[in-house]
Amino acid sequence: MLGQTGDLATVFAVPVLTVLPSSRHRWREARQRATMMRILPGDLGDPRVTGLLLTHLASARAQTARGSAHALDVAALQSPDISLWTIWEGEVLLGTGALKRITPEHGEVKSMHTAQSERRRGAGSAMLRHIIANAKAQGMSRLSLETGSWEHFRPAIALYGRHGFVECAPFAGYAPDPNSVFMTLDLRAP
Repeated sequence: MLGQTGDLATVFAVPVLTVLPSSRHRWREARQRATMMRILPGDLGDPRVTGLLLTHLASARAQTARGSAHALDVAALQSPDISLWTIWEGEVLLGTGALKRITPEHGEVKSMHTAQSERRRGAGSAMLRHIIANAKAQGMSRLSLETGSWEHFRPAIALYGRHGFVECAPFAGYAPDPNSVFMTLDLRAP
């Protein structure tokens, strides 16, 4: 598996806003503390990981028209052309992400999912940066993805856009589908 060798290990310090009540029952000014997020190779033997992946799959299928969900199941993620990672804070699983090698020069972002209770803390951005860095390290010049077009997927589309992805035509065997948005990132760009 690509995920077993040559991966970049990543640890992020992400500031988290903490608001504490004062002794006078008023809110003190917000203080920041650094929280460490670790990205590790995904362990499909860990029930926390498989549980989050099953949640991702169920959500993708529930929020997409029949036949338009392209999320990978746990068995498909075991393919040798896929690297799976998890992002953790201590023992808490925050999310997952994967890189699928389509060709030596072209990769696909797969299985990007952040646990509902952990969203809007930077875990998705950290995972996406990790996937982009690994694609570059593997010599890929292009990274693409497919996501849903429904309202549920708008935050994901915005996340990808903030990281430089732009809409593109279907790729790698995908067919045009009004329920899908296809995006790509040129990894050679500065």
